[in-house]
Amino acid sequence: MIDQQQGREQSGEVRRRSAGVAAFAAGLGLTLAFFAFFPGLPHVIDWGAIVVAVLVGALTRWICQSWMGKRSKESE
Repeated sequence: MIDQQQGREQSGEVRRRSAGVAAFAAGLGLTLAFFAFFPGLPHVIDWGAIVVAVLVGALTRWICQSWMGKRSKESE
């Protein structure tokens, strides 16, 4: 019984981690695509765009992690 509960907790943690990685990659990729293809901006990815993209990716990951954490607490 305890093993099954630990298995559920571990699978939930793995799910949260993989969703966080996917959210980070999506935020990073979409921000870089925005800076690369948005009309009117120079079509050069500079260090500022990379830093902003990493920050947006981290923010997206944090939002996803907190949302999944709240959702898992509600289901208990």
